[in-house]
Amino acid sequence: MVAAPKQRQVMSRTGGDECQPPLQPKISRAFSKAAWTKSDGSVAKPRNASDKLAWMSRSRPPLFKWRHFEPAVITCAVGWYLRFSLSYRNVEELLTERGLGADHTTIWRWVQRYAPVLDQRCRRELKPTNGSWRVDETYVRVKGKWAYLYRAVDSTGATIDFQLCARRDAHAAKRFFQKALSTPGRPRPRVINVDGNPSYPRVVAELKRERALGRRCRCRTCPYLNNIIEQDHRAIKRRINASQGFRSFQGARRTIQGYEAVHMIRKGQVRWLPKRDVAGLVLFINEMLGYE
Repeated sequence: MVAAPKQRQVMSRTGGDECQPPLQPKISRAFSKAAWTKSDGSVAKPRNASDKLAWMSRSRPPLFKWRHFEPAVITCAVGWYLRFSLSYRNVEELLTERGLGADHTTIWRWVQRYAPVLDQRCRRELKPTNGSWRVDETYVRVKGKWAYLYRAVDSTGATIDFQLCARRDAHAAKRFFQKALSTPGRPRPRVINVDGNPSYPRVVAELKRERALGRRCRCRTCPYLNNIIEQDHRAIKRRINASQGFRSFQGARRTIQGYEAVHMIRKGQVRWLPKRDVAGLVLFINEMLGYE
């Protein structure tokens, strides 16, 4: 009769620095013995080192092992940043309003870790594109200098591939074409529409000699046919401008991978996901990152 009240008193202790009212985490059996609950029902982190180790190694998706925050919080923050024109401090403020104290540098690390994974895993779920390519490059400021984002879409506006390069020359254009041609689900183009960049015809001729492109593939300069990719640049540039540029080339490359992945999902390029399905987009991002 005496031990029961003492047990209830221990379990009602408050502690820890993370409060997650809207998200109730799943606690493993090993962790439930060492943890205590807060007054609002959320789970607090243990105080000593052994309990903290059990808390960090509890049952969760492999991609989120040893993370201090729950997978639901991480996927929500990464999805907000990649979907909308927000800065890291904006996402930090949105999480603070919900009682989650995540610093903007922590959100940056999440994006650097999970944006390339999202781009890699969503590729296998994309629909195949057609053989009419529109190729163009746009400017991106990285560490105070201009870098060049090569992008290609087909005649329907579906993204074929993209690549961030430090220079705008024939070597960079050839690397981009080789990357786009090696992507699964991308058939050889029958026609490539380009702007007035003189390096594109030379690169296409070289790829024909190397038999990477078919002999009947045409490279034509037609500015008005590239209006579709010029308009498609806007969705990516809008998010880049909200981030106020990048401080490193590798950080820019990883972040743009996430921008492009979410943009492809929004355009309806996933086989089983309709266009403009917001709820399906969120579920698809969670599934690609291994959190369901």
